[in-house]
Amino acid sequence: MNRLAGETSPYLLQHQANPVDWYPWGPEALGRAKQEQKPIFLSIGYSACHWCHVMEHESFENDVIARLMNEGFVCIKVDREERPDLDHIYMNAVQLLTGRGGWPMSVFLTPDLQPFYGGTYWPPTARMGMPGFDQVLQAVANAWKERREQAIEQAAELTGHISRMAELPSAGGELSLKMIDAAGAALERSFDVQNGGFGGAPKFPHPMDLQVLLRLWKRHRRSGLLDLVTTTLDKMAAGGIYDHLGGGFHRYSVDERWLVPHFEKMLYDNSLLTTAYTEGFLATGNAEYARVARETCDYVLRDLTDPAGGFYSTEDADSEGEEGKFYVWTPQEIQAVLGADAAEIFCYVHDVTEPGNFEGQNILNLPKPIEVCAKIKQRDPTELRAELAASRPKLLEVRDRRIRPGRDDKVLVGWNGLMIDALARAAGVFDEPRYLVAAVKAAEFILRDMRRADGRLLHTWRSGKAKYDAYLDDYAALANALVSLYEATFEERYIEEAVRLVEIMLAHFVDVGGDGFFYTADDHEQLIARHKDIQDSSVPSGNALAATVLLRLGKLTGRAEYLEAAEKIFRMAGALLERAPTAAGQMLLALDMFLGPTWEIVLLGDRDATNTSAVLGDLRRRFIPNRVVVLRSPKASSSTQSLALEPMFNGKTLMEPEPTLFVCENFFCQAPVSGRQEIIRKLDELASN
Repeated sequence: MNRLAGETSPYLLQHQANPVDWYPWGPEALGRAKQEQKPIFLSIGYSACHWCHVMEHESFENDVIARLMNEGFVCIKVDREERPDLDHIYMNAVQLLTGRGGWPMSVFLTPDLQPFYGGTYWPPTARMGMPGFDQVLQAVANAWKERREQAIEQAAELTGHISRMAELPSAGGELSLKMIDAAGAALERSFDVQNGGFGGAPKFPHPMDLQVLLRLWKRHRRSGLLDLVTTTLDKMAAGGIYDHLGGGFHRYSVDERWLVPHFEKMLYDNSLLTTAYTEGFLATGNAEYARVARETCDYVLRDLTDPAGGFYSTEDADSEGEEGKFYVWTPQEIQAVLGADAAEIFCYVHDVTEPGNFEGQNILNLPKPIEVCAKIKQRDPTELRAELAASRPKLLEVRDRRIRPGRDDKVLVGWNGLMIDALARAAGVFDEPRYLVAAVKAAEFILRDMRRADGRLLHTWRSGKAKYDAYLDDYAALANALVSLYEATFEERYIEEAVRLVEIMLAHFVDVGGDGFFYTADDHEQLIARHKDIQDSSVPSGNALAATVLLRLGKLTGRAEYLEAAEKIFRMAGALLERAPTAAGQMLLALDMFLGPTWEIVLLGDRDATNTSAVLGDLRRRFIPNRVVVLRSPKASSSTQSLALEPMFNGKTLMEPEPTLFVCENFFCQAPVSGRQEIIRKLDELASN
């Protein structure tokens, strides 16, 4: 066993028996590199990464290659999900060096941590036009020995480029709806009319962009914008990217029609897609979107939830050494479970054939709508849906007996924040208490077990151990989730906790001499660069999440400094919004809220009373994306009330009949309305605007 045996990351533990003398990133490895003046080989990946597994098997388990690594380098292995700060910095280096990036990421550093050569996957020996990893190691070791000054000079120049990438000049122009409209136009141009989604293969879901389009549709009421969203939601839910038995989405589709996924399942994808399908349901009333959102939540609760409350990170694509093996079927396997008649119709509907649609086997998908299948087979659509619904759990039960893909069971604060937010919203929309219970349990777990004694967050937890100081997106995502939990429960302590987290952001992450927030805190480990995260990747950027929660809390608490901090983020991101709006979906969602109108909805009444509960249900089932909601009962104890919310309740009194609704904008309130019927009329008015 090498030094990774003492780590908690499943990805690092996968490499503990390699003949490579791996170190985790830390003082021991960095100190040895400095003392011996040896270059560092830094390998960054994650547990669900297919090509990371391939390179491990081909190269890191190879005794000859391991000897080259151990003799020439201090070898450091990093889980990118544990140390996204390192991943961001050195991915920038690889992209500058090669023009592309990806994982596994392989970078050679000077003892001062400056990169001078790098790439992604290399085969063990030369093939298909790629150099062999053995050749790369020998060439780099020789360069360090024979041309060290040149390597150090190149590393210093590259590090300068990386540092300058963090310098983001603020845009001086007006923040306007034109930025959001430009994003909509760009998405329309790249839209795949036949298959939904944007661009060609490989095809990613783009959930934040779908939400942007929903807001543009609400503003302009142009049906074409809604068609982009519904076509994409329909095609993804019908494709193989969706798990038709267990619920939840795979990472992306390798083809343009959503059939063959990359089979890994990520917590963040399922969080963001739950929200996109929930909003799709609110905007259209399409019950299929509600079904997909619920099944995705059910998947997370069933398969990605730790008994302590947190949500796990990923499930691998591979099982038994084969990608997708856990998920695919033959007609004979389905017939053995369902019997001949039920299997015949299930296979017909789900595209299961003898030749197969994936390497001789079958990925379940729905090439034709069920109504069309029912017509062709002369079946009643309702009866057919019921039969298929009865067949799925039988197949799922059998599938669950297979050898499952590996699961990365570490808990990450930021990804958990996204899931807590999605569950809190879905709980209200679908009137599903289980989702709210899970969201509350996860939030309480993080607040209890993933904080330092001084209240600062820790980024990752596994097997009872939390470590690594948290990053900007951890604070912003969790604070935003706590606001959503407040709006789901109206327990005001969640606002207090959200305010505490935002205050830490403002104290330790803000750029005092500029705009926006750095990804790492001011007392974080000193690295070769300190960057700002403004562009969405597979998850929303840290600054976009920060802008979102600053706006929501600013509206709820009346704190102008929060709204001003959000505006500075938009100024900083202005050039990106103008140049590449489709790279900043979450930022555009926040900007849409900033530009307004954003409604401050104040309800007074007993939450458990029939009329108040009914009004809340009515509110949650309407697509009013730009709003914040508070509720307080006149009977509530002052000990449970947050001082931070006093500006929202100040001067407002309950009127008969209960409840009473105040609709405000920028703390200027319209005349109150009371009673369920009057309030419903007012909510209809807001939803139609």
